[in-house]
This record gives sequence, structure tokens and C-alpha cells, in this order.
Amino acid sequence: MTRAFLVVMDSVGVGGAPDAGQYFNGDRPDTGANTVGHIAEAVGLNVPVLASLGLWRAVRLASGLEVALDGPVTGAWGAATEVSRGKDTPSGHWELAGVPVPWDWTYFPKAEPAFPPDLVAEVCRLAGTAGILGNRHASGTAIIDELGAEHLRTGWPICYTSVDSVFQIAAHEERFGRERLVALCEALAPRLHAMKVGRVIARPFVGEPGAFRRTPHRRDFAIAPPAPTLCDWVQGAGRRVHAVGKIGDIFSMRGIDTLAKGPDRELMGHLHRLGAEAEEGALVFANFVEFDTDHGHRRDAAGYARQLEWFDRGIGTMIGMLREGDLLVVTADHGNDPTWTGTDHTRERVPVLMHGVGARELGLMGFADVGASVAAHLGVPAEGPGRSVL
Repeated sequence: MTRAFLVVMDSVGVGGAPDAGQYFNGDRPDTGANTVGHIAEAVGLNVPVLASLGLWRAVRLASGLEVALDGPVTGAWGAATEVSRGKDTPSGHWELAGVPVPWDWTYFPKAEPAFPPDLVAEVCRLAGTAGILGNRHASGTAIIDELGAEHLRTGWPICYTSVDSVFQIAAHEERFGRERLVALCEALAPRLHAMKVGRVIARPFVGEPGAFRRTPHRRDFAIAPPAPTLCDWVQGAGRRVHAVGKIGDIFSMRGIDTLAKGPDRELMGHLHRLGAEAEEGALVFANFVEFDTDHGHRRDAAGYARQLEWFDRGIGTMIGMLREGDLLVVTADHGNDPTWTGTDHTRERVPVLMHGVGARELGLMGFADVGASVAAHLGVPAEGPGRSVL
């Protein structure tokens, strides 16, 4: 019996999505977006471990972009295309775990106000406030800088959204209260999930005007997957599932036995610990999000490159800890090209890089094929539409 490690680099796309023209950042379609390729072209990228797994070949396979950084490859590489109608975190993760999203998400309009009056009234009722701040599309860090002082004065929660299907509430951990913020989001989530809004996110922050900063105590309340996922398949077969990072939130803790959370630096330590300690037959499902939150949305190509290089070193250590017969899959859930227009995700294919199955090309595949492949490696029946590439 062997183990499987499924590691998602949040937003690390490789371009080439055939339907990218249907998705936009402002008035510009995502056609031509390529997170990894454009970072390499703009600022350089030194990721020898990911390169040895086939990253640059996956870029070429997905998008046709030639990056002159290729070398010997010891892993298996491919590129996956999403069928779910979105470029968001839940859609990407659920489909990677074998379950495409069967519905259209609800998105709030790019208008001010963005939220319907009855929803605002419900937020006020649950929060015990006379109003809310924001009520529009915004960058999370920018709206805190803009409205944080007014929030401290009034105590009203800062509510905002993006092109994703999401309702976010930012509040000061001391002025408003972290537990109060989390309770507000948890109470509001069922109403928004019924509207097919994918996530309600608590975004606590601290500090004073001119020096606000978000804390690592973010909480996501995601709508439950529409069918059993890879996590459920593995758990149902009597195996253990260890979640690292946002996985617990994304899957509403369904099919998960243990959960480790924290900033990415801590999460890499948890991944290494599980590499040493996880039992035979286990699935370790991890998400590293700071590529996306700290650099992709902020269009910080240099910072994104440094984060990828840090991740590359951590994965190199992880590979050295794997046992004979283990499978490591490194992939992503969508793109967030930091050289692109706007601040939102980009519709892209994602790399699928494997260690433990030899050096070969896996070809183009669907997101759901990733989950089916992990299930096949673990000897667990797959219930979704994916097909194993192993």
C-alpha cells in the first residue's frame, strides 16, 4: 500500500485555456494569459525541482510558449483543462478532486452598490450594526486601507466582492472582534450558498490608519461540493485524509480526518511532517495560497517569482522524504497572471507534475483526471467522470 500527496499551487497557471476568451479582467479577455510563462519572461524564474518534474514542458504543452529554461526531466508532466464554468478556487479544487461544478455561480455586478438591499439588511441584522461599508468590487488590501479608519469609527463591517463568486467581510480583530466576524460569516453563509455564491470569507485585520494589515486568521465558508470527492472516496475506503491549508474550508471538512492551517511557511513544515509521518494508504491534500493572495492579485511578478522559488526548495526537500511507491502530484487550480490587466484570476490550463511514476509525458487531460489518477494510485474506486492517466 502506498501514499499520495496532492499539492495545489494556488493560481499557478500555464496558459492555453481554449475558452479563455470567454473570461475577462475588466474589458480584456484572458486569451494569452500565462502565469508561469510570463513571470519567467518578465523577471526570470529559477525553479530547478519543478523544472525536473517537467514544468517548462507543461508550459509548452499547454500554451505553445517556449521558455528557454528546460533541462533533463525525471518526472511525469501534463497540462489540465477545466470544464467548470469559473476561474475560482472552489471550482478548481473540486474538479481536481473529481467533481466538476454543475451549476453557474452567482456573481455580484460591478456597480455601487453591488449587493441587493435585502442581503445588506441581513448582514446588518446579524452584525447588529446600522449599516455596512464598501458594498462594491474591490481589492481586499486596498479597501481596508481606504475604509479601515471609518470602520474603526463606526464599527460597521467592510463588505466587498470580486469577479469571483464571493462575499467577503473585513473587520478589525480588536474593534469588531475576530470571533464575532467569523460568527457573522458563518451565520450568513447558508443564505449566500442558496444563491449559489461560492464562498463567504472572513478577512480579519489589525493595525491603525496608514498601517493596517490582514492577519492569517482568514476563514472561508464554502458551499459544499455537489457530489462525493476524492477526499470522500479515500475516506470511504477506510483510509485517512490529511488536509493542509485551505483544503478544509474549500471542502467544508467533508472527507477530511486532520487539518493543518497557517501561513504558507508553516504549511510547508506541515507537509514535510506528513511526508515523514503519514500512514500507508493515506492522502495528503495541500494548498499553498500566497502565490495568489500576496502576489497574483497585486500584480507583483517579482514577488510571485520569489514565492515560486521558495516553494521549489520546499518541494525538493519533500521529494527527499518520500517512500518507495509514494506518488507526489503538484498542480494548480486556476491562473493569476501578474503581468495581466486587472487584479483577478486568469482562465488558464494548469500544470500536472508527478514524482513516483517515472519520466514521461502525460499529455493534455481534464482537471477531474487528476483526482481519478490519485484514486487509482491508492487503489480506491473513483466515482467521478475523470480517467486515470497512470
